[in-house]
Amino acid sequence: MTAVPTASPPAARWRHLFIGLTGLVAACAAQNGMPFLTVALRAEGLTLPQVSLLVAAPTAGLVCALLAWGALADRYGERLVLSCGLAVAAGALTGAALADAAVPTGLWLLLAGAGSASVHAASGRLVLGWFPPEQRGLAMGIRQAGQPLGVGLAALTLPRLAADGPGGAFVSLAAGCAVTAVLVGLLVRDPDRPPRTDGAPRPVSPYRSPVLWRVHAASTLLVVPQFAVAGLAFDWLVREAGWSVAGAGTLLAVTQVGGVAARLGAGTWSDRVGSRLGPLRQVAVVVAVVVGLLAVVATLTPDVLGPAAAAAAVALAAVATVSPNGVAFTSVAEQAGSAWAGRALGAHNTVQNLAAALTVPLAALLADGGPGYGAAFALGAVAAAGAVAVVPGRTAERTSAGADAR
Repeated sequence: MTAVPTASPPAARWRHLFIGLTGLVAACAAQNGMPFLTVALRAEGLTLPQVSLLVAAPTAGLVCALLAWGALADRYGERLVLSCGLAVAAGALTGAALADAAVPTGLWLLLAGAGSASVHAASGRLVLGWFPPEQRGLAMGIRQAGQPLGVGLAALTLPRLAADGPGGAFVSLAAGCAVTAVLVGLLVRDPDRPPRTDGAPRPVSPYRSPVLWRVHAASTLLVVPQFAVAGLAFDWLVREAGWSVAGAGTLLAVTQVGGVAARLGAGTWSDRVGSRLGPLRQVAVVVAVVVGLLAVVATLTPDVLGPAAAAAAVALAAVATVSPNGVAFTSVAEQAGSAWAGRALGAHNTVQNLAAALTVPLAALLADGGPGYGAAFALGAVAAAGAVAVVPGRTAERTSAGADAR
């Protein structure tokens, strides 16, 4: 990644980190908040598989746009990409609020996901460009905490805002994206980039090495348990585990605090040990075990274990499944170097969100009319176990200093 000038004031670094975090909160609330509208959408006559398509629509939009936003960030800078993308998302969510049928709602949500994809492609690059290598794990852990914070905010507010229909929830999400777009325009400055020397060779593609491919693959597998839990836990708690709509939303909101702590802990851990991939593999082991436990509880609850066991299993799974993202994201940026970071991060999020878009409908089919919620969560546990085998070894890992030097 881009080396940070020594004269870069710490206050500016933390200001850009805060804005990157805020942007991710707004984007993730819009992208990942749809599961908390399942009850409201089903009240409008939609089946769970139909609702799952609306839930997956923002993620599908991300898949369509991430590579393009990444290339634009590499060429034109982070500030322009972030402000334009968030403005598009705000307009699309306003359109979803005004739509009166499922198909136009889904199309507006698709566009909202495409616009908000700019945050994933550019804000990570922004934060990493402002921080030196020895602080990046922590900084990216803080920035990546925007995902659980956004989900937690959505869990706490969207079910209540959708009490009279999902329109009010869409309006609030649109407002969050619009405010953040204004903050970016007013306060963000693109980080310095290394000067290009005339006649200098073009940077070598990081994709000539299998390491980056394997990080992409492992992270994609880890998306399956994350979105199996995020997409179905709320519906399962309400429909089968005896929880109220408000209670389930509050529980899942509280678990996001643990998700924030897990991401910060993983980032700090990776800074201290000087490796991103060692911690990533060990976290994948934890995810496989915890989501496997949730699958067992979902198979037995409520007849055997009861609502308290359901809450404990969901809380553990919700925390564990979000913990690897920041470490993997930092690894991708460092492996790619400054010339390729936008495209590599765009590619990383593209495959992750493609997996997420496929996971939610597939898990819904397993849960509704299939083997049940336990089988849907078991799918996530198996995918996490596969990720353990795919993460590269530390001997194959390029150091942050090596990435900076390019």
